Amino acid sequence: MLRPPFARRLPRRGLATLMGCLMIGNAQAADLWTIAQDALANDAELSSTQASFQATEAARDVQRGTLLPQISLGGSASHSRIYSSANEGAPFPGVPAEAFETEDTVNSTSLSLDAEQALYDPTRRAQLERAEREIDRDALGVDAAAQQLLFDVANAYFEILRAHDVLSARRAQETAISRQLEQAQERFEVGLIAITDVHEAQASYDLARAQRLAAEGAMQVSFEALERLTGHRYDSIEALDDEVPIARPVPADREEWVELAMANSPLVLSAEAGIEVARSSVDVARAGQRPVVSAFANYGWSDTDRSGTNHQSESQVGLRASLPLYTGGSTQAQIRQNGFLLEASQYDFEAQRRDTIQQVRSLFTRVNNDVETVEARRQAIVSNQSALEATRSGYEVGTRNIVDVLNAEQNLFNAIAEHAEARYDYVLGLLQLQQQAGLLGPESIQAVNDWLSEEERVLLELPDEVNDDPVMNIGERPQAPSR
Repeated sequence: MLRPPFARRLPRRGLATLMGCLMIGNAQAADLWTIAQDALANDAELSSTQASFQATEAARDVQRGTLLPQISLGGSASHSRIYSSANEGAPFPGVPAEAFETEDTVNSTSLSLDAEQALYDPTRRAQLERAEREIDRDALGVDAAAQQLLFDVANAYFEILRAHDVLSARRAQETAISRQLEQAQERFEVGLIAITDVHEAQASYDLARAQRLAAEGAMQVSFEALERLTGHRYDSIEALDDEVPIARPVPADREEWVELAMANSPLVLSAEAGIEVARSSVDVARAGQRPVVSAFANYGWSDTDRSGTNHQSESQVGLRASLPLYTGGSTQAQIRQNGFLLEASQYDFEAQRRDTIQQVRSLFTRVNNDVETVEARRQAIVSNQSALEATRSGYEVGTRNIVDVLNAEQNLFNAIAEHAEARYDYVLGLLQLQQQAGLLGPESIQAVNDWLSEEERVLLELPDEVNDDPVMNIGERPQAPSR
């Protein structure tokens, strides 16, 4: 394959230097696999998804706890003042009421121990089953988030390389047209060409300069996506090797990819698990019509210092049962509500299934087209190079004008940029196909990482006004509450 001849490269650093950069500062040099590991460890969205999954697991333990024995211990201590009096003349006429006034103080303490065990509680058991199904669903959500993150890292990585190659081509184009403009001005000054040729060269130069400035802006923006994903800044990354194996995806049958997606796609499986969650919610609502039976035991002890009163204690063991007879129609309404949610989840699954099938088929076709496009773009560079040389020769002998030369140069540099973009489209399309099929994992990133050049690196040129601190500093990682 032809290499865009104007890419700015750096010598590859050794592993020790790389690790040193990782340890001592924000500016780092890394390959795709290193950056993917940074993203898996630091991406905020993936961390949020993982924390939500852990919360779902904790919710399952909460529901399980309601089916286990419930034991509580209570106690009290009190001080009471008791005062009593009689009406005037009672109970003996002529005797002052003050004679019958009494006042007493009482100190009392009590302890109680209660235990209850659900013997038959269909609602709580159905809630536990729903919590289990939610864990299955959310685990697939974590898998989907991890695969999406790996693709986002690869996409951001190759967008940097794409922007760099386009920028290199635009810079070379500007330099070449600038020389052409200088030659046109010199030839006009000695009367060999008309002023219109100078104007044509100036217009082409202005366009090339505008394209170069736009490419510089795209380059500066592209590497910031990696900062958002990883919280780190990298000063250079490895370039894509010239000998990338541009091959058709395996398996070669489109419908086999569809079958893989139906069996492995976390999005499809998560939508299917969502049906089970919704079905469990229907079971929870229906369980509200059933009886609840539990066993209970309690023990109580009390003591007062009132005269004539001894310590008291009592214990009780028994069964408790309840059956809801009428709940105002709310139970039936909940059954209907969850039935509709179950129906909605089934439609969501069908929509996800159809979308995944369409995405897999489209991506399979696109990757196969990219294989041919890369070769066609490579040949276009050769053809445009030959055309430019012929046009320049014709210009020298007067059979071609400067507009022909400028157009030929523009076509060559466009072909170089388009060849680079076609290679990156192929790599990203292949990764996206694997993601849609549910097969994108660390081994996929490592396989693509092997396609990177071990000899060359692409410098990430930061604007001068950016300070040394990472603009995407995510700060300290949040901590779970202590137990």
